[in-house]
Parts: sequence; structure tokens; C-alpha cells
Amino acid sequence: MLLFSIINACGGIHNVLRILAPDTRILVEIKDTSLLSSQAKKQNYNKALKQLTYDKAMIKDNEQLASELLEVGKKIAEQQKLSIASCTSPVECEYRPSWHISPPQGLLNDPNGFIYHQGQYHLFYQWYPYDCVHKDKYWVHLTSKDLIQWDWQSVPLTPSDWFDSHGVFSGHALSQNDQLMVFYTGNVRIGEQRDRQTMQCVASSTDGIHFTKQGPVITELPPGVTPHCRDPKVFRHDDHWLMLLGAQREDEVGRLAVYRSEDLKSWDFVGLSGDELGDFGYMWECPDFFTLNNQDFIVIGPQGIKSSSKYHTVPHHNGIVKAQLDAQDKFTLSEFQHLDVGFDFYAPQSLQTPDGRRVMTAWMGLPDEINQPSIDSGDGWVHQLTTFRELYFEQGKLLQRPLSELKALRREQIIVPKDTHCFDLQSKSFELNVLLTWGSRIRLHESSTGYCEIRLEEQSRTLYLDRSNTLMREGDTLRELALPNSASIHLQIFSDTSSLEIFINDGEAVMSSRVFTDKTATKMSFTGDVEIQNSWLF
Repeated sequence: MLLFSIINACGGIHNVLRILAPDTRILVEIKDTSLLSSQAKKQNYNKALKQLTYDKAMIKDNEQLASELLEVGKKIAEQQKLSIASCTSPVECEYRPSWHISPPQGLLNDPNGFIYHQGQYHLFYQWYPYDCVHKDKYWVHLTSKDLIQWDWQSVPLTPSDWFDSHGVFSGHALSQNDQLMVFYTGNVRIGEQRDRQTMQCVASSTDGIHFTKQGPVITELPPGVTPHCRDPKVFRHDDHWLMLLGAQREDEVGRLAVYRSEDLKSWDFVGLSGDELGDFGYMWECPDFFTLNNQDFIVIGPQGIKSSSKYHTVPHHNGIVKAQLDAQDKFTLSEFQHLDVGFDFYAPQSLQTPDGRRVMTAWMGLPDEINQPSIDSGDGWVHQLTTFRELYFEQGKLLQRPLSELKALRREQIIVPKDTHCFDLQSKSFELNVLLTWGSRIRLHESSTGYCEIRLEEQSRTLYLDRSNTLMREGDTLRELALPNSASIHLQIFSDTSSLEIFINDGEAVMSSRVFTDKTATKMSFTGDVEIQNSWLF
């Protein structure tokens, strides 16, 4: 029996929600049992999962089965894209950012496939269109000429195939001559226990817009690793390719899985890296690799590491380590530091611009925090991406500065009268440059109902970011940053309706945060010695 004969017996492709192909079985999840043929009704049927079970042995030609599975996936993808068409128009919302990337509705999370290809920037993000929850993820595709204005292209990848039926998970992109390739993790759940299967998959495009899935290039887990193995980063090293995967050992310790390939198709497992960091969290997510000023770096998202601050209670962390790569493609990692010490910065991705800059963006959100005021607007939406930042390694220090192109957003200079301690900006979209001395304080997004506060405590020489007086419903409300060697503090603050991103002392540290306040919260106030420098409304 051929696969399409099975599909027809199950009521046709329009009655099929997903198809799975674990071990020796083919599982067909259907919508309506009344459309089953008499032959299909004889098959084993799981009522809870709405799945019929077939034996793969019924289809003897493995090559034909693989080909037909891809064709079935394309048909399911067509149906999914028609279904989400009504979800692509942005819902109106007072918390919607004016220049950050946000989903039209539903839930946005990790940025993916961030790359410069054939004269323009490409950026994807994970999306669940139907609700503000974490379920079967899609990829949205955006393009830009300048990293400021982003154009929606399509939803090129949907959870339509046997290898990604429960989510097109995160990954990176490669620009290969005329071909744009994306590597991602296919997430699959099997049975009522929802046993996880993860595979590393590839899709490609010859025009930079329309993508074709090639399927998985790695189907087996590394030895001693759980199914929490995901988020491929692929890059060229010497005369071959390397793939980095965030992984969890079977003893629930996070590590970096390394693979090697000559042709981007066949991959050999090299080993796990990161033992020198010890017991450093129960899972590492979303690796990235790049070089700054002749120093190699790897970005990881360690989950479950101990925070140095009592105010940081969530298990999800972002960070970067120095990396040394040996002749056997093994990495030695050292000197972990957080990329962002605010509330909302996770799963970052970077690219190199044509003029050589390393530019990064991240998910402005966290996996466990979805109940925020924006979900109440119409069909609701939640999360956004951070503004873009440039990374430098100077005199042994990692520095992060706002994207140079952000200057194009400036439209009107902010003039604050002398001896004024409260000023209405009449907008939440601005760039504010301020110089503060110890003991001073500034409140932003202020109204009669609340504010977000930045204060400098003189005795401890600590900067605090406090969003406890906002409309936030979930998450930590206080972050701290010790600055013992600073006589005064320069802040470059970017505000956009429901977020604040604070660059401290020319990029020595950054704090990113979602900040929900009512639409009248356009005032700022300050106490102590605060100097407002060149600032602009956007």
C-alpha cells in the first residue's frame, strides 16, 4: 500500500492534521472519524490522540515512502497556511511597539535565521498564531534593507511534517551562493505520554523567499544526551562545517554538542563540550558562534544556573563565553558573563553586516511568562524582539552598543527646561541620554497609576531597575547591577511603548525589559543630580 492510499482511506488530505513516522509505525492524526473508509476503521485507533496506526512494512519501498512523506507534508503545510491567513493582520493594542518587531497576534519567541543574503537582511521568528501560549511553532519571515524597516514576507515553515509535526524549533541560516539555507530543530511528540523526538532539519530557498524542506540531516541523539537537543548553529571552520547544538546530558547537565560535516548533508558527532564549566545548569539553549577582534565567542542560554542576585529568581539565563577550538573540533569554554542583566533578553541571534559589524537581537520575553496586559487586546499578542545592538571586544572587554542605524528614527530633539524635575514627553517612543550621579533617580513611563524607576544607591554603588510599580502580571520586578568603579553613570535609554532598553556606560552593560503602563504614562521625573543630554523623540 502506498502512503497516499492510506491518506485517502483516512478521508483525504483535508481530514489529516499531522502524520508521524516513529520506529516501525505510521501514525495518522485525523479530524473526523466519520470520513474514514471501512478499511481504515479496521486499523488500531487511539481515541485520545485521534490517531490511526499503520505498519511501515505495508510500504516496502523506503525511498518512495520518504518522498511521499515530504509530499504529504507539503499538502498539510498548504492547509496550515490557509488556516493562519486570518492571524496575520496586527490586532490594535495600546501596548503595541512602534518600531520593535512584534507578532500580529499570538505568541512570538526566539529570533531565527538572522543573516545577510543577496543584498538584504533576513530574520525569522518562532510564532504560535492562535493563542498566547507555547504550542506548535511556525516560522515568520521578515526582510529589511536597513535593519530598521522590516517587511513581512511569509510564514515559510509550518509544523507540517513527520519530523517537525509539533513545532519548527529554533535554528540559524547559511548564505550559500544563490541558496539560502535554514537549519532548525524539528520537534515531535509521540503517544499519550508525549515522548519527545528531536531531529536537526534543513530547508532551502533559491529566491530567498520560498522555502522547500529537505527533511532531517541528523535523526539520532548524541550518546548520553536526552531529547533536549536543539537549536543548530552551522558555520565554516577551515575546510569543513561545524554544527553546535544546545544539549542536556542524561544526568541533566547542560552541554554543547558538536557535529562535523564535509557537505552539509552527512554529519558526524564530534563530542560534548563544556565540562570545564562544571555543573552549569540543566540545559543549554540557542548556541551562537562568532569572532570579535580575533577572539572566538559562543553564546549559550544556560537554564538553572545559580544567580548572583537574590532578585533574579527565574531559571532562564542568557550569556556568552570565550571559546578555544582545537584541531579535533573540541571547544574549551571560559569566562561566562551575561549578555543582558535586565529582565527580558533570551535566545539571541547575531549576524555580520557587510561592513563587518556583529549585530545581535533577542527574544524580549521568557519561556514561562505569557500572562501580560497585551494578551487582552482582541485576539491578543505577547512578546517582541529586542532592538538591535552591535558587539565589540575592546581591551579585553565585551561591549554592546545600540545599532548605529537607530539614529534614523530620531525626529525631534527633547528639550527639558532647566530646574525641571518632571516633564511630559507626550510619547513612549524615544531615546534618552542621561548622566546620573550616585543617589539620583529617574522615573520613566510615569502616570498617576505607576512608573518604572532607575535608581543609583550610593552606599552600595548599585544601579537598580525597578518595574514593581507597573502593570506587569508575571516575572521578577527588580534587577541590580553593581558599578563600584564608576564616579557617575551614563545611560542611553531606548523606549518603545512597552519596553525599555538601557545601555550603561557606553555599552559596558545592558538592561532590557518589557514595561507595561497605561497609555497616559508619558511623563518622566527625576531627583538628585541628573543631566539630560542629547535626546530625541522617535
